[in-house]
Amino acid sequence: MRLINILLAATTLAIGSDARPMKVPTDNIPRKRDADFESVRTRLTKDHSGKGGDPKDKYFHESTFHPHMDGRFGDRVLGYDDRRSNLTALMRTYLSTMNDIGAETWIMHGSLLGWFWNRKIMPWDSDVDVQMTEKSMEHLSDYYNMTVHHYKLPSFPEGRDYMLEINPHWRNASTTDKLNVIDARWIDMSNGLFIDITTLHRNTTAEALGIEGAMMCKDKHKFNFTDIFPLRESVFEDTPVKVPYAYTDLLAEEYGTKALVKTTFENHHFDEDKMEWIPLT
Repeated sequence: MRLINILLAATTLAIGSDARPMKVPTDNIPRKRDADFESVRTRLTKDHSGKGGDPKDKYFHESTFHPHMDGRFGDRVLGYDDRRSNLTALMRTYLSTMNDIGAETWIMHGSLLGWFWNRKIMPWDSDVDVQMTEKSMEHLSDYYNMTVHHYKLPSFPEGRDYMLEINPHWRNASTTDKLNVIDARWIDMSNGLFIDITTLHRNTTAEALGIEGAMMCKDKHKFNFTDIFPLRESVFEDTPVKVPYAYTDLLAEEYGTKALVKTTFENHHFDEDKMEWIPLT
C-alpha cells in the first residue's frame, strides 16, 4: 500500500502546501487489500495490531492492548493528560484537513456530547467520532486514501504525521457487513490514536416502506435527513466544526436526557463556572 505525503503549514492549522490530489487507481486492486505493518510502519519494530486474531474479511485491526488505538503505530496506552493533548491535536488537524479538501463532515456520538457541554472532547474519551456524506467519502477514497499529512503544532513543535486511511468496504452500505462498520480513519502515526469516520447513507430499506428522508450508517445508527441537515456551524477544540441540526434530539435518543443535565460522570464533575470537567479526587 503506497503512502502519499502532503506537507502542511507550520504552527497554524491552515493547510498551505501546493500538493494536488491524485486519483488512486483501484480497478486492479483487490477490495480486501490491507495496509499492513511493514508498508506503513514508523518507529515500531513490532506490530501490535490484532490482525493475527481478527477474521480475514475485517479491514481495520485495533491494537491488542486497547480498542481505540492502532497497533501499527502505538505500543502502549497513553496517560490521562497525554491522551487529552494528543486527541485535541488529532481533532484539530482532521477538521483543518477536511475543510481544506472540502469534505462535508461533522462530529457525532460522544464527541457531539462533549461539544454540547463545553465545546471540547470529554476528558475520559479515548477516541473521536465523526460522520461524512457519501459524496465526500467517495472523493477521499478516490484522491486521498493513504495520504500522510504533516503538521507542526504549538503543542508538538517537532511535527506530527497523520494518515488518512479508507476502508475499501465503505461502498458496501449493508449492516450485514459487521466487520467493517468503520469506513475510514484519521490516524496519529506517532502513537496510534485515531478518529473513526462513518458514512451517512440513504436507508433504502426504510425508503421502500415509504419513510421519506431515512438515513443510516453501517453501525446501525438510523437518522432522518432533517436530523442532520442543514448542518450548524460551531467551534470544537477551538476549531471550526459542523454539528447536526437536531443535535439535542440526537443526543437524548442515544444517551438519554440525563446525559444532557447530569454534572457528575466517569469520576468527573462539571464546573459550570470554569465550563470544564474536573476529575474527582
